[in-house]
Amino acid sequence: MRSDILTVILAGGKGTRLEPLTRDRAKPAVPFGGAYRIIDFTLSNCINSGLRRVRVITQFKSHSLDRHIRRGWNFLSSELGEGVEVLPPQQRIDENWYKGTADAVYQNIYSLEPESGSRVVILSGDHIYKMDYGEMLRAHEDNGAELTVGAIPVPLRESNQFGIIDVDDDYRILDFREKPAVCPHMPGDPAHALGSMGIYVFEADVLFDQLIDDAGRRDSGHDFGKDIIPSMIRSGRRVFAYRFRDRNLKTDAYWRDVGTVDAFFQANMDLVTAEPVLNLYDRTWPIRTQQSDAPPPKFVHAAEGSLGVARRGEALDSVVAAGCIVSGGQVRRSVLHSEVRVNSYAVCEECILFDRVDVGRYCRLRRVIVDKYVKIPPYTVIGFDHEFDRRRGFTVTEGGVVVVPKGERPEAFQAPNQLP
Repeated sequence: MRSDILTVILAGGKGTRLEPLTRDRAKPAVPFGGAYRIIDFTLSNCINSGLRRVRVITQFKSHSLDRHIRRGWNFLSSELGEGVEVLPPQQRIDENWYKGTADAVYQNIYSLEPESGSRVVILSGDHIYKMDYGEMLRAHEDNGAELTVGAIPVPLRESNQFGIIDVDDDYRILDFREKPAVCPHMPGDPAHALGSMGIYVFEADVLFDQLIDDAGRRDSGHDFGKDIIPSMIRSGRRVFAYRFRDRNLKTDAYWRDVGTVDAFFQANMDLVTAEPVLNLYDRTWPIRTQQSDAPPPKFVHAAEGSLGVARRGEALDSVVAAGCIVSGGQVRRSVLHSEVRVNSYAVCEECILFDRVDVGRYCRLRRVIVDKYVKIPPYTVIGFDHEFDRRRGFTVTEGGVVVVPKGERPEAFQAPNQLP
């Protein structure tokens, strides 16, 4: 355990691009991969890296996130100075919501500064990846850095989606630009630029001095990428980049920003192949979460049904969580969260079904995300006629993924000739 390190996870963003999945919850609290919440990956990286003094800054729609952390991350010992604690907005500085990432930390400065130790690690709670922050801390110390920024190669054509870092041969940062249309390539690789991962290691005294100085500037957006980092570079501070080293044990490094529904859908589909791109089965770097008390999954019925149609409960190339019952239905290339039920003759293909979804008999679902507790009536068809899906009030993404939100009313599932 690194007792001299305080870790701060920023988990207060609205997650607007992920709606309707974020309609009732914060983005880091969105379920992922059958058993997890998005924030579990960042929290697991912290624990696996020996960082056990963690503060989670929340803001919008934080109830389910608070509850998840309280129930799933309460195993650390406060007597040993360990713990994952939630810091809700307190408006101790002023009456505004957080204006930016830096302002979120600044508004909690009275809680954070007394327990900060020598360094502060600042992380985002809404990315999917596996990383040893201890290696980044060692690089920070070796460089005598005041700030180190986690960086990942990104194609030059995607530079307008990232904060882009220009470095010298020693990876000292020369320039930092937020989402530029044109940018320099990284050393030795003309096809890629270095993009910021939103991971920062600060010397604690430097961080708090910078936050206080930035808070007094009226022309600042109070954001680490737009304001704090460029200001430090201009003033000649020792700011370095650290290139991402993946703990996923795969050929290609895995880091995903699941900020849109299509990106979220694809990250889940990364799990269902025979050789999944994201390795959740490596016990040397486990991903922890709240443990379910549901019974094991169950697959029932293997018989001829009516009219010679097979009645067989099966799931192929899928992730199926505890408590699920596939009762005579078929599941293909899908992710089923806890206690989902798929009834006879139903077919779910490339679907993500959150906790306790019930799919009725003879339903057909293709490329559909269904939020918690939704009961889909028998014979419902979703994902085959997107215009009809929109008429029913479902969200249809550019990538053709249909989202059925939490609490959807039964009339939304009526057949076409029953709609007004």
